[in-house]
Amino acid sequence: MKSFIHIDDIRLHACHGVLPQEQLTGNDYIINVRVGYDISRAMYTDDVADTLNYAEVYNIIKEEMNVPSKLIEHVAGRITDHLMASYADITSITLRITKLNPPMGADCNGAGVEITVTRGDA
Repeated sequence: MKSFIHIDDIRLHACHGVLPQEQLTGNDYIINVRVGYDISRAMYTDDVADTLNYAEVYNIIKEEMNVPSKLIEHVAGRITDHLMASYADITSITLRITKLNPPMGADCNGAGVEITVTRGDA
């Protein structure tokens, strides 16, 4: 059985960007994460200790989003590295980070990155 936990549409304000103004005032971001994790034990025990706690995943995402970076690619790498290092039972992570108001003069709902990493990827 493949199983996942997910957290959708996390809204955070963070100071990522190449432009000085972005680093100063920041921007709004939406983060979506899908984590491959065996939930079969928790299905039978009904014990949070037997699954991946959503709140802990959220706290790692929030912690890494609070570290200013020029590129959201760098932020995405930090988040996935931190999650993989924190939870040996994670098998994969799909992470999407969207900057809601990218400074590029386009009328759009955001721009960003999406990555999928699997345990054992180099």
